[in-house]
This record gives sequence, C-alpha cells and structure tokens, in this order.
Amino acid sequence: MNRYATTKILKTASYSNNNTTVGTQYYATTRYPEIPLDASDIYVITDFGDRLDLLANQFYKDVSLYWIIAVANPNETTLGSINVAAGTQLRIPTDTFSIIQRFNDINQK
Repeated sequence: MNRYATTKILKTASYSNNNTTVGTQYYATTRYPEIPLDASDIYVITDFGDRLDLLANQFYKDVSLYWIIAVANPNETTLGSINVAAGTQLRIPTDTFSIIQRFNDINQK
C-alpha cells in the first residue's frame, strides 16, 4: 500500500500577467488515525537491528505499513525514522484493515 496514494495534490493560486492560473503544487498534510488498544495487539521487545519496516514485514508481510507501528507507539518512535532502540517494547496492532480504512477516510476529505 502506498500511503501517499490518497494524499491530495494541491496548488497555490496565483495569476500571471496574461490572467492564467499558475502556482506551485504541494501535497496536503497526511493525517494518521488514532489506533486504539485492542485485545489482539501483539507486544514485542525489540532487538539490536530491529527497524519499523522490518517489523512491519515480519508481522504484516508489507514493509510500507511501518507507519502503523510508529503511530501505535508515539512515545517510542517518530514518524521521521524507522529506527528503534534495542530493548524497546512496541505494540503491534493486528487489525490493519480497519486502520488502513480509517487512514484512507481521513485523508480523502
């Protein structure tokens, strides 16, 4: 899943001398859903060399879903990095279908 596939591309509005619209394209801000605790969540203690993309591959079979683990663990990770310190406890949400659906819903508006 490409997490930017549903992100809107916007354009600044400005006008040139001949009254045509010109502007700079930019991506709208990507928003992430809150991921509530669930009884089916898995908890892991990271080891040296673990990264969010590798954990996403291990649990979801899709490296691009690393952001789900990052959002579910805001105090242990940052969205700007896939690295995680060894010995960190991470929550791995298992209901990826609902999470991706909420992600798409809030970013299509």
